[in-house]
Amino acid sequence: MGNDAVPNPDPSTYEGRDAAFLQDFATLSTFGATPRGGVERQAGSPADGEQRAWLTDLLTAQGFTVHFDRAGNQFGLLELVPGAPFVLVGSHLDSQPTAGRYDGAFGVLAAAHAAFTLAEEWRAAGAVPRYNLAVVNWFNEEGSRFKPSMMGSSVFTGKLALEDALATTDPAGIAVREALAATASSGTFGGPDPAYYAEIHIEQGRGMERDGVAIGAVASNWAANKYEFVIHGEQSHTGSTVMADRQDALLGASLLVVAARDVADAFPAGAVHTSVGELHVYPNSPVVVASRVSLLLDLRSADEELLAAADRQLHEQLRVIEERARVRIEKTGSHCWPVTPYQPAGVELAEKIAANRGLKHARVQTIAGHDSTNMKDVVPTVMLFVPSVEGISHNEHEYTTDEDIVNGLHVLTDTVRALCLGELDEPTK
Repeated sequence: MGNDAVPNPDPSTYEGRDAAFLQDFATLSTFGATPRGGVERQAGSPADGEQRAWLTDLLTAQGFTVHFDRAGNQFGLLELVPGAPFVLVGSHLDSQPTAGRYDGAFGVLAAAHAAFTLAEEWRAAGAVPRYNLAVVNWFNEEGSRFKPSMMGSSVFTGKLALEDALATTDPAGIAVREALAATASSGTFGGPDPAYYAEIHIEQGRGMERDGVAIGAVASNWAANKYEFVIHGEQSHTGSTVMADRQDALLGASLLVVAARDVADAFPAGAVHTSVGELHVYPNSPVVVASRVSLLLDLRSADEELLAAADRQLHEQLRVIEERARVRIEKTGSHCWPVTPYQPAGVELAEKIAANRGLKHARVQTIAGHDSTNMKDVVPTVMLFVPSVEGISHNEHEYTTDEDIVNGLHVLTDTVRALCLGELDEPTK
């Protein structure tokens, strides 16, 4: 699929809330729109601020009260049961550079429209659910501008200290607290008391499309080890310096990139994923041998033993690279998580709802990290996937059909309804 072939949402073939959802998705896709059909709205950027303001207006127009916490998380609250905990439902609006429209944004907007449908339903029936309802847009899930990824939900769940998050700077030296202030995204709200969490997301892989699956019930996440390395060399002239005398940090970094791929290739196909997605070269001059390169490297696997073996192989190569390139490799940071299951009752609920909707469903794993990866460690969490066409993501090609995102909206709505009514509550004795 070429970038110019990504269709726009077409609300004309739908009615009611479904049509409104697709129309709002088309509007959301205009914020930070790129010429080739994608978006660029990294966390705390002007485009991110614009879409957050738009989301505030959308939520308040439907009777929700919007608050920001100190980490930049945006909450739209519907409090129907004073003092009761909340069912949280959402995802993230921030994107990678030149990204697709669907990653995260689909989940936030589906959460909002699911909440709107339920609010209308309860008001019309004069009904009161067991739990209150909150739509959430987590700050900086992507981690492209500020690291680590899943920053907002990490603060919310106590995995990352607030002050550490606020002090984090981007490559230009701008701190998170400055970016939040510039986009009117910093507040004093303490956050809702969560009873459950639900999230829907595109799969970002091709398995569901290949197998004809409409809804994925996420049962567990892959483990991941993410590292920040700095390769230290010695600055010199690219022309006159004798090759044997060079201490080329970029050569060392290049060898590390290749070593990461070699590690993945040493295991059965698909068992281990590795990548280097970001490098910063200093002084980055065409006639200067690099003296310093910083890079981010990650390893992922569904099997923690395989991941540990891959990690050992990678670290064994560090000394080899240091000697070959005459450089020093320093590990300056890490962000790791294990394989952990989503609560079985939530997985079964998702399967039941998909079946009731007549949709083909399957249990799946998430290879990518999501805010639900954090939330499931503190409250029962339901994570849903819809297919990604050709498995493409973090790319302007990224696309999911209108039919699939509307099906996802319906399943999410039914899921949140069940959670708000206490269907997964432990029976009282």
